[in-house]
Amino acid sequence: MKKVLFVCVENAGRSQMAEAFAKKYGADKFVVSSAGNKPSDKVNPVVVEVMKEKGIDLSMNKPKLITAKMAMDADLIVTMGCNDQGICPGPFFKPTIDWALEDPKGKPVGKVREIRDEIEVRVQKLLSQQTSE
Repeated sequence: MKKVLFVCVENAGRSQMAEAFAKKYGADKFVVSSAGNKPSDKVNPVVVEVMKEKGIDLSMNKPKLITAKMAMDADLIVTMGCNDQGICPGPFFKPTIDWALEDPKGKPVGKVREIRDEIEVRVQKLLSQQTSE
């Protein structure tokens, strides 16, 4: 199975949502994980709230620190837009896609929903493209 790693700075919002949607839509075809280079101590509570609206519970998830092994083991790395901030832990020696998504940190719930919905669409598209390759 193809291994996909979603990466953002704190692993508290975008990459957590992407990992959850990828597990929901591609669990039978992909091994997915997420991480960050400066992990937060918890998943953003607004992200937890908006993902519950989609039937996905992230309340027990813990942000993880990306390791060289995680990057080396991945077949594909998807960064969430942290390249704009100059502190993204990629690209690595693997195919890397950057989605240039807005960080949900500090945003109102309506904006976080927009980011969530964009991530869901992109994950579904990514999984269908990877399946057809």
